[in-house]
Amino acid sequence: MKKVLLAGAALGLLMSGSAWADITIGTAGPMTGQYATFGTQMKAGAELAVEHINAAGGVLGEKLVLEVGDDACDPRQAVNVANQMAGNGVVFVAGHFCSGSSIPASQVYAEEGIIQISPGSTNPTFTDERPGDGIFRMCGRDDQQGDVAGKYLFDHFGDKKVAFIHDKTAYGQGLADATKAVYEAAGGKPALYEAYTAGEKDYTALVSKLKSEGVGVLYVGGYHTEAGLILRQMREQGMDTILVSGDALVTDEYWAITGDAGEGTLMTFSPDPRKNPDATDIVEQFRAKGTEPEGYVLYTYAAVQAWAQAAEAAGSVDHDAVVEKLHSETFKTVLGDSSFDEKGDSKLPGYVFYEWKGGQYDYITE
Repeated sequence: MKKVLLAGAALGLLMSGSAWADITIGTAGPMTGQYATFGTQMKAGAELAVEHINAAGGVLGEKLVLEVGDDACDPRQAVNVANQMAGNGVVFVAGHFCSGSSIPASQVYAEEGIIQISPGSTNPTFTDERPGDGIFRMCGRDDQQGDVAGKYLFDHFGDKKVAFIHDKTAYGQGLADATKAVYEAAGGKPALYEAYTAGEKDYTALVSKLKSEGVGVLYVGGYHTEAGLILRQMREQGMDTILVSGDALVTDEYWAITGDAGEGTLMTFSPDPRKNPDATDIVEQFRAKGTEPEGYVLYTYAAVQAWAQAAEAAGSVDHDAVVEKLHSETFKTVLGDSSFDEKGDSKLPGYVFYEWKGGQYDYITE
């Protein structure tokens, strides 16, 4: 019924020159809380995408209006945000960020006929078990990331004890488990596998255990705040252990937490979209506005681009018509030519390794 109503609303938009002509889309993520840096990235990306699309004539000749939802990376709050989006007539959401938020929110979006493209949710379950064909992701998956990371750990650190820890979230545990599985399949034997609690400040007991085990490489499945604190506390205990993690470290806040102790931290992330020649103008426009388009800024921008181009190709914002185009077309985005497979996963290039040096992260040099 919701899809039928949205189709009728879409027809009304095309036939009306009144205030009903605005098309409402949304972005949702952690706008507050300890992971708010990623919400800030998403909001900046969505806002500039909407600004640029409207300046070029909008979608189907109609103006886009952006609604921003704050889930604080909390699953229950994410469901509330999704319901609010539905109640406000949103037809597309670029969100959420945390997998633990995107997965339950996707149930609401599927039921309400709202298309969802997550810029940053990497847990495979998000698309492997998606509740509807309007659920997509612009980023890669934990099993892809884990494959790259697990092989790298085995190939480069055969002379060191490697431990795996995670924060018990859908993202953190999923990433740690995927990486550990590949490491073990290659012949590696983890020195330790532990869970920690996100949001704490003192990880002394965990660090002491790592020290007593002689851990030389620590793989962290979790976010930048805890990873940064754990690294600092390892250094305070005299450990020179190398910290390795995933894409949740793609924020300058990581270095703000670690300072020079962050030197040499390794992480996996997709090829940096800021280095894409086709993105040069957009990157400079972000910087002119005082925003460094790090992390998931450009992924959110691209998610909005893909949906807008699909709607134009469909000649409608109707859920089923746009979904059909999302599954069948290739879109010109700030990330390059973008398309989705039958599950809704992005066909963009996979993951590469980065190293933090001097307060910045860049591709690793062998």
